[in-house]
Formats: sequence, structure tokens, C-alpha cells
Amino acid sequence: MFSHATLGTNAFGQALAFWRAVMAALGHRERFVDLSRPWAGWEPAGGGRPLFLLTAPHDGKAATAGNGAMLAFTCASRAQVRAAHAAGLQAGGRDEGAPALRPEYHPAYYGAYLRDPDGNKIGFACHDAE
Repeated sequence: MFSHATLGTNAFGQALAFWRAVMAALGHRERFVDLSRPWAGWEPAGGGRPLFLLTAPHDGKAATAGNGAMLAFTCASRAQVRAAHAAGLQAGGRDEGAPALRPEYHPAYYGAYLRDPDGNKIGFACHDAE
């Protein structure tokens, strides 16, 4: 459905370290990093799309987190939800909801939430009963 998702950052080095940790926990691979631009991209383990991109804003203005906006990553298991959340916290993220069942979404929904170093809300979700 999506070609790519992009988040802006004001501190590329810090954000790159955060996203490298999170993407490794999710099993996605780094496709490119260009420090001169700066930007980086990750792809699914098998290649292709969708891509996740991290960049300084092209207009030169400050990146800002959207109110009500969130990127949520599909996880293959509840253990992967926990691992991604923990990796993000360890790499400088802020907790926005510890890993847990959230039956208000559906009976098997297991998710966790955090904010990346730029304040973007990130979700991790497993939709399978375990």
C-alpha cells in the first residue's frame, strides 16, 4: 500500500543511532546512509518496499513531530514488540505505553509505544494471538 514513510530529524546522528537499534530489533535492514545529505533508509529483510526514511527536512526548517500522527510497525511476535520497545528506550526513546495487550483495539492486539529522540510517536504491534 505504501511506497515509503519519512520522518524528519533535527539531530541526525542521534536519530540514526536510535533508528538503527529499532530497525535491527524489527529485523529490517539498512538500505543506505548518506551523511552529507543527511538521510538514511531501511527496507524489509527481504528487500523491496515499503521503505522507512530518516532525513533532515529539505526546506532547512526544524523538523517537528505531528500531533495525532504515529508510525506503527508490524511485529511478527509479542517478543518482537518487547524487543523493539526495549531497543528504542535503550537508544534514547521515551516510553509512551509499555508492551501489553490492548483489547480495546481487538482481542489479540499486543502493542507498545514510544517517542523517538525528535518526539515522533512510534508504535509496535503484533496482531496474532500467542
